[in-house]
Amino acid sequence: MKVAIMYFSSQHKNTKKLLDALKETYDVTLFDVTDVKDVELSDYDIIGLASGTYFGNYSKKLLEFAKMHLPQKKKVFLINTYGALRAIQKDVKKIIADKQCELIGYFGCRGYDTYGILKYVGGIAKGHPNQKDIENVKKFLKNIINK
Repeated sequence: MKVAIMYFSSQHKNTKKLLDALKETYDVTLFDVTDVKDVELSDYDIIGLASGTYFGNYSKKLLEFAKMHLPQKKKVFLINTYGALRAIQKDVKKIIADKQCELIGYFGCRGYDTYGILKYVGGIAKGHPNQKDIENVKKFLKNIINK
């Protein structure tokens, strides 16, 4: 089972921390949408879209990359880190539907957030993603692969 994950992770690299843990455990290929200009994903069986939450949504860079490079009719899962509120999934789900892909799962967990006024109070969700979050995302991917 070939698994690729397209991701965007900035600021505290919360999402990347989860993905690095997945890479240590599973044979997954990671594509940082800020480093990859062109990618062929049609050979992958399952594709993940992973992002932190930015202004209540998945990263615009990830969404644009998915619009351009997500192949038709693939199995897709989502991973999201957030400070207080999970990302609204309307935009990413529209891309998945437009590509006639099947959404097969979602994993979300808190991530350290110091955006805006939060930096004045030292941020929120300090220490996240933590070891429990990492173990949970590993279980999530195991279930996705074994479906």
